Amino acid sequence: MPVFSWLASPRETRGVLESYGLATKHHLGQNFLVNDAIIGKILGLAELGDTDVVFEVGPGIGTLTVAMLPAAGAVVSVEADRGLEPVLAETCARDSERFALVMGDALKVTPETLTAAVASLGIDGLAPEPTKLVSNLPYQVAATVALRSFEQMPALRRAVVMVQAEVADRMAASPGSKAYGGYTAKLALYAQPTGRFEVGPGNFMPPPHVDSAVIRLDRASMADPATGEPLTAGQIAWCAQVIDAAFAQRRKTIRNSMGASGFDKAELDAAFAATGIEARSRAEVLAPEDFVRLAGALGWR
Repeated sequence: MPVFSWLASPRETRGVLESYGLATKHHLGQNFLVNDAIIGKILGLAELGDTDVVFEVGPGIGTLTVAMLPAAGAVVSVEADRGLEPVLAETCARDSERFALVMGDALKVTPETLTAAVASLGIDGLAPEPTKLVSNLPYQVAATVALRSFEQMPALRRAVVMVQAEVADRMAASPGSKAYGGYTAKLALYAQPTGRFEVGPGNFMPPPHVDSAVIRLDRASMADPATGEPLTAGQIAWCAQVIDAAFAQRRKTIRNSMGASGFDKAELDAAFAATGIEARSRAEVLAPEDFVRLAGALGWR
């Protein structure tokens, strides 16, 4: 069988950590993947090519990173634990000319910082904007990172991310289901789930107390139903405001929830009449496309 990552085993992971006198840090969500077959399945979903710039959050000791580097044009990784900086310098040394490391909080690092880090590698013919997010995400920030990456990185075409199984459920939920909510509807403005597989706790060291899943999301921007044209950034932002207001008070009707969030009820009634959306519905029964129609009927702004 092919080896995708020489680090993806308990023995190698333990050896690297011990050689640097490191221990896992639970407050940073560190659970190291130690099954190389899972790495192979992630790469299969990611379908990396030599023009891809991969954005990775939480590389840890580089278990997934070293498997991606030979297949991608470049990998830019964001790591919060400064104790791992020298580890990554060693484990990723073979392909260091394609590896850019940014130390910091992924929720605070800007797209411009990532672009500058990739540009600093000086790779001819390679656009520095991230094209794919491929990551074993720290679970406490996973949902936010996935949505913000699509929001802030227009060149990002695909995300293949390891997340808590219930977060994957939210990402792919259907209207009316228990997992469906405002997050699901906002993510659907940018991308659609196109693949998934489950990953049990025994594939990590130490084993987490939750089940995990790898999910693939491909960019598929929604269209303005009136024109058929893809939604602009401004239109998407307005749709997100409508979604947030609709879900602000889930137990209320969509009319009352949005009214409590500052929307004029007369304008809401006119928009409901124009779209055929029942004002007494609750937000969780509306599909993402319904929110787009409602946002348009309320007037793009």
